[in-house]
Amino acid sequence: MAGKKHIVAIRLSAMGDVAMAVPVLRALIAQHTNVKITVVSRETFRPFFEGMERVSFFAADVTGRHKGIMGLLGLYKDLKSLKVYAVADLHNVLRSKIVTALFSFKGKKTATIDKGRAEKKALTRANNKVFVQLPQVTKRYSDVFEKLGFRIDLSNPQFPAKAPLSESVASVTGHKGTDKWIGIAPFAQHRSKIYPLDLMGKALDFLADNPNYKIFLFGGGKSETEMLKKLAGEKDNILVVAGKLKLKQELQLIQHLDVMLSMDSGNAHIAAMLGVKVVTLWGATHPFAGFAPFNQPFDNALVSDREKYPMLPTSVYGNKKIDGYDDAMRTISPQEVVNKIEELIKKG
Repeated sequence: MAGKKHIVAIRLSAMGDVAMAVPVLRALIAQHTNVKITVVSRETFRPFFEGMERVSFFAADVTGRHKGIMGLLGLYKDLKSLKVYAVADLHNVLRSKIVTALFSFKGKKTATIDKGRAEKKALTRANNKVFVQLPQVTKRYSDVFEKLGFRIDLSNPQFPAKAPLSESVASVTGHKGTDKWIGIAPFAQHRSKIYPLDLMGKALDFLADNPNYKIFLFGGGKSETEMLKKLAGEKDNILVVAGKLKLKQELQLIQHLDVMLSMDSGNAHIAAMLGVKVVTLWGATHPFAGFAPFNQPFDNALVSDREKYPMLPTSVYGNKKIDGYDDAMRTISPQEVVNKIEELIKKG
């Protein structure tokens, strides 16, 4: 590690945004052998970066030791001791800006992500909407490193080798044979991004009718797990993995999927960072905001009907409710979802 330029990359949350940083950092390390990285994020996300050459992880305890102004001063001191060359603020929130400013005051090179807030507002407003494709988040991340002098080419990404399933994971999932493994993550933080569960149930019924498919349902928390169990019913080839695997184990399983079906949520980005094919379903949000999964064809994103719901997208994150738009995702038929999944499986 001697002589390497040490860059601190800050992205504290959320899960999907942290996952989107992974392929960017992987490309940075591969294309700039004189660089090493320390990722500053929440302890929960440490498994995303394990096994990456010249990438270390620093857990920011933002609810404890690093909470508040004094905590951020402590975080700065902790990071300063690592002999930092530059700081890449991939978050652009108050916490990350304070830490980045402290390094800047000491003469260190710093760069901060341009989130394109004005562009996103224009995309999601009801009147005079500017419906254009905005830069992907991964491009915005790579732009930060280019400002620091490290240009990154994301056009030919490299993904980690598929790790064998550990016995602890295989004891839950079984070992993979000639069957095709499909992951489905039907939930998201906001209701406007969740495909109606009755329609998801119909899509599941179609898929489960194929005995060569094994379907894994992902989620978190007690209520989601109970809903997943209802979706799974008594079908032998549908397995609820929510609550049975830790994140590190879920990453192993996801690597072995033939395709992941996800909402506009973290699971889509986790699968994409591992090089897995991803189908996404979009309600109040839209891939034009820049949050489509990394390196996935645009037509893998199934969007709600904008002719019927012309104000879409109504929100960047799905947290804005618009009267009369609750059923927007019903314009995506279960058969359309199944057709896209089977198309990707057939392509291999």
